Amino acid sequence: MIAEIFEIIMIVCFGLSWPMNVLKSWRSRTTKGKSLPFLLLIIIGYVFGIIGKLIGGHFKWYVLFFYVLNLTMVSVDLCLYIRNYRLDKQNGLL
Repeated sequence: MIAEIFEIIMIVCFGLSWPMNVLKSWRSRTTKGKSLPFLLLIIIGYVFGIIGKLIGGHFKWYVLFFYVLNLTMVSVDLCLYIRNYRLDKQNGLL
């Protein structure tokens, strides 16, 4: 049980940074300072984390909830990266 609490704290700490990152991507309208490989690796990590929770047998829904929430936020940031890449291209920044 204590291990799950520590895992939740870790996931929440990671998760608190993503809304700020998404907002920055939305406002900046550029890919400057962003890394596509980084975003993709984070997404892959969350997907495998979720799979690990599901096949582990004794997962708690509230732990899984935070994994899915973080995956969703990173995926939104990836969508904004794609939008911003197109904007950079239109503006001649690429």
